[in-house]
Amino acid sequence: MDSEDDLHYSTDDDCDFYSGDMDMGMAYYSDEDDPEAEDFVDDDNDDYFESRRREQNFTILNEFDIRQRQEDDITRISSVLSISRVASIVLLRHFNWSVTKVHDEWFADETRVRKLVGLLEEPVVHASNAREHTCGICFESHPASRIKSAACGHPFCASCWEGYISTSINDGPGCLMLRCPVPSCGAVVGEDMVNSLASNEDREKYARYLLRSYVEDNKKTKWCPAPGCEHAVLFDAGNGNYDVSCFCSYGFCWNCTEEAHRPVDCATVEKWILKNSAESENMNWILANSKPCPKCKRPIEKNQGCMHMTCTPPCKFEFCWLCLGAWSDHGERTGGFYACNRYEVAKQDGAYDEAEKRREMARNSLERYTHYYERWASNQTSRQKALADLNQMQNVHIEKLSDIHCTPESQLKFISEAWLQIIECRRVLKWTYAYGYYLPEQEHAKRQFFEYLQGEAESGLERLHQCAEKELLQFLNAEGPSKEFNDFRTKLAGLTSVTRNYFENLVRALENGLSDVNSHGVSSGTSSKSTAGSSSKAGRSGRAKGGIIRTSGSTRSDDNATHWSCEHCTYVNARSATICEMCHQRH
Repeated sequence: MDSEDDLHYSTDDDCDFYSGDMDMGMAYYSDEDDPEAEDFVDDDNDDYFESRRREQNFTILNEFDIRQRQEDDITRISSVLSISRVASIVLLRHFNWSVTKVHDEWFADETRVRKLVGLLEEPVVHASNAREHTCGICFESHPASRIKSAACGHPFCASCWEGYISTSINDGPGCLMLRCPVPSCGAVVGEDMVNSLASNEDREKYARYLLRSYVEDNKKTKWCPAPGCEHAVLFDAGNGNYDVSCFCSYGFCWNCTEEAHRPVDCATVEKWILKNSAESENMNWILANSKPCPKCKRPIEKNQGCMHMTCTPPCKFEFCWLCLGAWSDHGERTGGFYACNRYEVAKQDGAYDEAEKRREMARNSLERYTHYYERWASNQTSRQKALADLNQMQNVHIEKLSDIHCTPESQLKFISEAWLQIIECRRVLKWTYAYGYYLPEQEHAKRQFFEYLQGEAESGLERLHQCAEKELLQFLNAEGPSKEFNDFRTKLAGLTSVTRNYFENLVRALENGLSDVNSHGVSSGTSSKSTAGSSSKAGRSGRAKGGIIRTSGSTRSDDNATHWSCEHCTYVNARSATICEMCHQRH
């Protein structure tokens, strides 16, 4: 693609990216004549968050929930298969707590399953009626009352059993599948025998292992990876969304257990995290900003001064920074301390072309990585600050606003919802930089479109953030109720809705690989007319630092457009209007 004019963005009114299907959704806060408008705003947001809760494909479980579900599964197996509770635990534990798998395997071949898990129907060794028995471990004689055995019948004294069980429990969760001490015997040692012989401390450990195994061995459940969190997540795959949000407010990806990272896939996240922690960028920095000592080959950085370099002890070799020759061969005749005639001559002959090319490539690679990493990290920092601001808002400011403006706290939740949206948008925006880093350089059309969408996302999020943070201050510092507070409520709720809609569209577009842009740089579905060109020009109206494209406001400019978007509040106005109905700014 030779120029940015080759890139066309879709201007179809029915699929506008920024507002999506928001023409109907935004009408609720544009009707100034409706006295119920502000109530309708809250109802709409309530419906949205309620629908999002219904769409969740995961369930957060606390310890009581886990224990209850575990007991239900044990009871179900015991009832259907007509076996003991202990045997049900052994079966479920072996088949990773899958009730369906237990049913299928058991009814397919009960004998094979019993042998597999160690549930013997008949003892291997039949007990005699002797008053004393010899323990198979310590080989001492003990009264019959002190001899214990599993289903296999192998006799061992209680003391040896206690030591065997205690050692197994202290070794870890493997004690849940404990077998008879006889090496050739596969009889299982059940929970009942453990509880009758183990100490109180060991019994508690065993019970904890059993509870944790329900989560760790079950393919549908995982522990929340947040430090100190003891909640588990039951996941029901279905809609392709792996993002999970725990009660502790930590969001993570079910598939890779890294922090939630939509719209970036798990493979990209793995590469990005590895790159951030690897030594490759350190080597790039060394290559781009240093040269090796000609004698000892240690890398040396020149940050100021003349071309006369002296290596650190014990080398102490003196050389010229430009040509890397011994300084004893330099002087006034070679250009003095700040130039090197030998270097210039050799450079013209191409002697340093390969080294300079490698250094330039390393410098460009380092600058590109730094650009994306700094913005990735910056959005992470902003997100952390937004989390702190939300916490302060919920614990301090909401109550203060309620008192100042005589408004119930339940009617101020639109502020918390705005901050929650800011936090989510910061997370999405953060990962768009990892997406952009791995977007192939040769796909110019997709890169241009991506930067346009990213720039619009930043612009919209900044408007929402400014409204929720700075514009709220005047109402927090007010001495009494303000008539403008209702206007602020309407504006903030509207910006929250618009920003949420845009970021959802952005996530879908990136997850689809920007499929709307084909190899010729034309957005699919766009007609061959030149009407889309105006959108392309709008996308080039300004380029922020780092190549992020920003637009001047309105995203529709074709002849058939029936609306225009306010550049101050993003409200969609009728084309005939000259003043924004929301913020009263002139078009």
